[in-house]
Amino acid sequence: MADRVLIERENDIATIIVNRPEKRNAMDIPTRKALYAAFEEVSEDDDVRAIVLRGAGDGSFIAGGDIDSFADFDHMDGMEYSEKYAQGLYNYVADRHKPTIAAVDGYALGGGTEIALACDIRLATDDAKFGLPEVGIGVIPAGGGTQRLVQVVGAGLASELILTGRIISADEAKRIGLANHVYAAEEFDNEVRAMAEDLASKAPVAQRLAKESIRRSLDIDAGLEYERLAGAFLFGTDDQKEGANAFLEDREPKYRNR
Repeated sequence: MADRVLIERENDIATIIVNRPEKRNAMDIPTRKALYAAFEEVSEDDDVRAIVLRGAGDGSFIAGGDIDSFADFDHMDGMEYSEKYAQGLYNYVADRHKPTIAAVDGYALGGGTEIALACDIRLATDDAKFGLPEVGIGVIPAGGGTQRLVQVVGAGLASELILTGRIISADEAKRIGLANHVYAAEEFDNEVRAMAEDLASKAPVAQRLAKESIRRSLDIDAGLEYERLAGAFLFGTDDQKEGANAFLEDREPKYRNR
């Protein structure tokens, strides 16, 4: 089995690659564990000054969580999953001292959008897609999505995108502030490299304190805690089981409000 997560280094830039192209880079638990390890490794490497996150292959950055890995969870399983592998992972990414870039080429859905939101800067190709479609399978974006999306685009737009699960284009993502910049596919790698080189050239201590100052201004800890508890509760509902099974069986769900 190929490594689920790869690390490439070029000068003082580290690129972390989610390597499940056959699953559109959907994150199962082993992949999430490997992401933890990769971010820890490059964070502790003094030669690394900037971190880029991207997906392997064509067509997907990270297409969310691997639904097979949590379809049968109850609320206690959901609590552990959120603490360790969903919100816990994305909080870990957000707390890195080094500047981070999400290089979004293709689909960034569910956890893909959430981990992109945990990065400092989001760059996208012009065919990228963003979305938090979790309500369609009976759960919520409990990896920080309800909190960080509000901070980026405002409560009104965040409410629309989360409550409908609507998937948006790269151009719309840029217009509402979800994507910092959008580039043609043939320009993308060079633009990502240029941004990473720019970040890597700046004073690391100043960047670290700037990131901490920005993080403290957001003050989302209480919201993250409620989101985590709500997300765990939903894993114990009949609607969650129906939504996950309907997705896996490629049919429309029939929700019963329980």
